[in-house]
Amino acid sequence: MTREDRLDPHSEITLRVNGKPHTLLVDHRRVLLDLLREDLGLTGSKKGCDHGQCGACTVLVDGRRVNGCLLLAVTLDGSEVTTVEGLGGDGEEPHPLQRAFLERDAFQCGYCTPGQLCSAVGMIAEAAVGHPSHVTDPAEPSGRPVPLDRTEIRERLSGNLCRCGAYPRIVEAVEDVIG
Repeated sequence: MTREDRLDPHSEITLRVNGKPHTLLVDHRRVLLDLLREDLGLTGSKKGCDHGQCGACTVLVDGRRVNGCLLLAVTLDGSEVTTVEGLGGDGEEPHPLQRAFLERDAFQCGYCTPGQLCSAVGMIAEAAVGHPSHVTDPAEPSGRPVPLDRTEIRERLSGNLCRCGAYPRIVEAVEDVIG
């Protein structure tokens, strides 16, 4: 390895994004959100605050929800990334949460909606495998599915802001899906 190789701030990584493999040469400083939007043209995830505080950039990495604006892409080599564009799988049918958001009118301007959807998908999976939240009853047995009532849903989605105030409809849409 030459000195120039050691100083090169780029690495080749391979990601599966929405089921498709991508091999990319990535600057070590590049965050996942910028890679998705600028390199792969997946503009569903939004750049809101760029500080991990609003949730507009939420995507799923290996099934877990993350803030794409905070995660260095180079750390994700070999990971599976799902964006709002990939929630419906092959794209033929929307994900049940996407349908529920439409039916419940759970968005207004729509800016936060991709992050809300990815966060809700991740939240439902987390509860199903027994991950507690701040409001989960400590008497609930550890490792068992956590029931998702309105309080749990609100708490678990609290990292995703909606400046239009569509929260009641978002909670209703999630309730419809977990029904």
